[in-house]
Amino acid sequence: MPGNEGKRRQSAVALAYGGDDAAPRVVAKGQGLVAEQIMRRAGEAGVFVHESKELVALLMQVDLDREIPPALYRVIAELLAWLYHIESAQQHGEVPPAPPDPTAHLDKNTAARTENSNE
Repeated sequence: MPGNEGKRRQSAVALAYGGDDAAPRVVAKGQGLVAEQIMRRAGEAGVFVHESKELVALLMQVDLDREIPPALYRVIAELLAWLYHIESAQQHGEVPPAPPDPTAHLDKNTAARTENSNE
């Protein structure tokens, strides 16, 4: 598309976490049109979308239907807790909390640990 030179394609990753899962799993991921469709379906399903280029870049390294690596447990746990607080605030008519900053717990070693866990 004209004028898009130099722009990075949008990426999206969807996670699922069920009671029998040891950790959240990557259930969808993609770039461009696939990413747009993932976010559209999330919106239609009432699922909250959190934007973090750094976290998405790390999650894109995880194979589909694989659990997230231990290096990302803390970051994802904070996002899940945030979602719980949002739902609670909505039920009680309160102001939802601000999203956490996932980059606060990502360091240069996290990328290496994420890549190594996929081997």
